[in-house]
Amino acid sequence: MSVGALMTQFDSDLLRTFVAIADAGNFTRAADHLGRTQSAISMQMKRLEATVGDPLFDRGSRGVSLTRKGDHLLTYARRVVALLDETAASLNAPPLDGPVRIGIPEEYGNSILARALGAFAKRHPQVEITVRYAPSSVQMAAVADGELDLAVVFEWQDFSDGEVLMTDPTVWVTSELHQLHEERPLPVALYNNSGWCRDFAVKSLKERGIAYRVAYKSETNGGLKLAVTAGFAVAPISRSNIPPGCRELTAADGFGAIDSSNVVLHRNRASRSAAVDGMADAIREAFTTRPL
Repeated sequence: MSVGALMTQFDSDLLRTFVAIADAGNFTRAADHLGRTQSAISMQMKRLEATVGDPLFDRGSRGVSLTRKGDHLLTYARRVVALLDETAASLNAPPLDGPVRIGIPEEYGNSILARALGAFAKRHPQVEITVRYAPSSVQMAAVADGELDLAVVFEWQDFSDGEVLMTDPTVWVTSELHQLHEERPLPVALYNNSGWCRDFAVKSLKERGIAYRVAYKSETNGGLKLAVTAGFAVAPISRSNIPPGCRELTAADGFGAIDSSNVVLHRNRASRSAAVDGMADAIREAFTTRPL
């Protein structure tokens, strides 16, 4: 029987649990996220696997990974869960309207913000959304000046009373196809005119006695990722945003984390609209349900 035909037989709760486990890569973390016991979600997966007729996960000492059938099912399961959530939201909440101005790091544009906007726009198509990508200091100034309603920023020192969405350390990243991290002086890509690079990224190299040369500069995170994937330099990138084909340089490589950045949500206290409230909820949910 095809996966599509099987979908009509599935309990949506089983699919939701299946997606949570696939994202977490671990039954224990998925159980914590769902507020259930590990034994309860294990029983659910046994029922789901019985319906499919094949194993959905390969179990290992460090967690679980999807089998080929599990990977096939995951695409459909995500669609079903998203549709159910969208339907429930549209039935339970009146549509919102009005402007919402958001500031967010470029790193989270294609992942977190895309997910948040996709869900929000379907529920509230009349809301006018403006997005600004800029350094955290610029975003915070814009919130203070009333130019932004919401800002997601990095905080690596002088932590504020904003809402911490996640901890996302910055690490040195290299291409898996090249051995640039073994070169001396080390070719590095840095942000142009960045005090953070001077005070954290470069300082971390000096503390480890690593000779370096600046091989590439960019105004954006996308530029740093390009330098790494092209095998031109190593670069400081947040751990959750390491590009495909690249890896973190760990203590075993003679490196280590550059900082322990918190990702923090700030709100303009004068922005009191329901649309801003709803967008803040959507951003919060997108960070909470991000793949682990």
